[in-house]
Amino acid sequence: MPEPAVPAHLPSRSALAATPAAARRPVGGMLHSWDLSTGVDGPGTRFVAFLSGCPLRCLYCHNPDTWRLRDGQRVAADEILREAAKYVEFIHASGGGATISGGEPLLQPVLTGELLHRFKHELGLHTALDTSGFLGSRATDALLADTDLVLLDIKSWDRALYRHLTGQQLAPTLNFARRLADLGKEVWVRFVLVPGLTDPIENVEGVAAFTASLGNVTRVDVLPFHKLGMEKWRALGLECTLADTPLPTGDQTDEARAVFAAHGLHAV
Repeated sequence: MPEPAVPAHLPSRSALAATPAAARRPVGGMLHSWDLSTGVDGPGTRFVAFLSGCPLRCLYCHNPDTWRLRDGQRVAADEILREAAKYVEFIHASGGGATISGGEPLLQPVLTGELLHRFKHELGLHTALDTSGFLGSRATDALLADTDLVLLDIKSWDRALYRHLTGQQLAPTLNFARRLADLGKEVWVRFVLVPGLTDPIENVEGVAAFTASLGNVTRVDVLPFHKLGMEKWRALGLECTLADTPLPTGDQTDEARAVFAAHGLHAV
């Protein structure tokens, strides 16, 4: 089988393997934080590395302190691996793994690819990539080969609303979703239900129909809008335009899940 394609400016995997470890240039980048989580960042208990930097400015973002690269801490991939290695036995016992999140991890594709590769091949962990898909073109085939699961945020089907919610265009996310489908890569889609914004039935229906057309989505997380990050917005001096937006009711959330289920999708 031919080696997966990588950008011309990066060494191939075979070239790396032939290079003595001491001679390799250390891979590093900007890390916001890391955590152990259960149930929300992929299956089982997971070591989650939150990388700094994001090109989106989501109105409901609960981690606006991850938006800027410079606000992270510069670390080497080796440091993150050493931290994750402390929990490998516990993670394996739970059927978990490691997730690269953010921010937007594909803003730092070299570090993200290095971590996914080493989590998978050195620590033997199931790997997940949590992404908006907006920078999906930066994900090399090699990076995706080292990714067992993609957690893909599809924030709206309505293009104008997507632009309003994020400050960016929807098309790159849809293109990345189709690429993942062509590769047969397992995907969990995430959709945040915001009353008065993302909850119109035609918007939910659009996301559901597109998701069902892909054929590789094994789960849809309908996530009720919450305000847990509002204090961060205020602390950063940012205007939080959704401060007065009501939380979705249980019935509203169930109705959205029912739309996805009607398309044959497993919605939770």
